[in-house]
Amino acid sequence: MNKVAIITDSTVSIPDETLQELNINLVHQILIWGDQSYLDLIDIQPEAFYKRLSENKTNPTTSQATVPDFKQVYSRLIDEGYDVLNILLSHKLSGTIQSATQAREYFPGANIEIFDSLATSLAMGWQVLAAARAAKDGAGMKDCLAVAEKARANSGVVFVVDTLEFLHRGGRIGGAARFLGTALNLKPVLELVDGKIEAIERVPTQRKALNRMIEVVKERIADRTPVKIGILNANVPEKGHHLEAQCKQLFQPDEMIFSPVSPVIGTHAGPGTLGIAYMAGM
Repeated sequence: MNKVAIITDSTVSIPDETLQELNINLVHQILIWGDQSYLDLIDIQPEAFYKRLSENKTNPTTSQATVPDFKQVYSRLIDEGYDVLNILLSHKLSGTIQSATQAREYFPGANIEIFDSLATSLAMGWQVLAAARAAKDGAGMKDCLAVAEKARANSGVVFVVDTLEFLHRGGRIGGAARFLGTALNLKPVLELVDGKIEAIERVPTQRKALNRMIEVVKERIADRTPVKIGILNANVPEKGHHLEAQCKQLFQPDEMIFSPVSPVIGTHAGPGTLGIAYMAGM
């Protein structure tokens, strides 16, 4: 039985040291700004991205990781004797899975599986970590896929955006579209459901929206243990750390990750976004 290597994409929000420790391979999404293209988290980092976003009148766009990028990683891992499991961002948010699938056609004899996380950021990240830890413990492809499926069923993300402008502009607004045109001071609480953005409710202030977000996560977790919590912030680290402290006290997670929102996700979510990605019961 071959060892299994995990590939995911740069929206995953897992710290670099953990990626290296678990041999998790990244393909990078693409940020396009004017006539320049940047590899997400290689050519442009969150701090520089949000600074430029606040100063630049031109808005960036994004593009999926390319077929050649996947081919390059596949080739290396296959040469090293691995079976390959891709755990990638939702097909309802990106064409990344399409690139991975097209690249697989160049390796007809290889065992390459493509798994739709139906998520992004750390909601996908918990799935990636679960599968990568299983692979490190010697699990084969079938068992790694089973772990990923269980993690997908037990994870999610709830988030609050400062404005719906960025989701609307990027075409990722999904079920939150019904909140467009409402009063600017109303803050939407949103959730990824079955791979797309859905609206939970509008709340009068950000403070109340964040409290409601915590309540929703508590409802989703219910009485399941253990709990893993990821805190996501788009250029608002102080608010993120306050949220982190609240979640640590309330959920007493056995693992917690604090992560900036990558430039590609930030292009669509916008600055000021805060989120909680959770996994419970495994």
